[in-house]
Amino acid sequence: MKSIDISPSDYDRHGRLRLPFLFWCVLVLQARTWILFVMAGASRGQGDALLTLFYPDHNQFWVGLLPGLPAALAFFLSARRELHPRFWRAIYPLLLLVQLALVLWLPSRWFSGEALSGIGLSLLIIDLFVLWWLATSRRLRACFYSSDE
Repeated sequence: MKSIDISPSDYDRHGRLRLPFLFWCVLVLQARTWILFVMAGASRGQGDALLTLFYPDHNQFWVGLLPGLPAALAFFLSARRELHPRFWRAIYPLLLLVQLALVLWLPSRWFSGEALSGIGLSLLIIDLFVLWWLATSRRLRACFYSSDE
């Protein structure tokens, strides 16, 4: 396996390898339905219209909340990952699995009769990129599986 270039600036003040910026973007992407849920709750009167815009079938909305749970867990556990190293290591394959489910979920909605939209197609392309990055980023994998944590 090819080694990755890591400099001293790649470590935080606690000696842990810093998580890449793109990792935080992935967590936001996986928790997108939760973000929509919070925005709908904050918008009061237009909340239902906002949810209907992105999720015409409200059952799909509730299913959409599931991928955000591992992302939220990763977010909260990232600050204390040295306290629960086995749990932290288990999050990485879970995030990969969730991303694969997100990639498969959109086309399954289209095949079941939901209209193909530009937003949906854009999300599929972004989801495919994120799946590729999660699977191939040696730096991210080192953050989860480094021997010193």
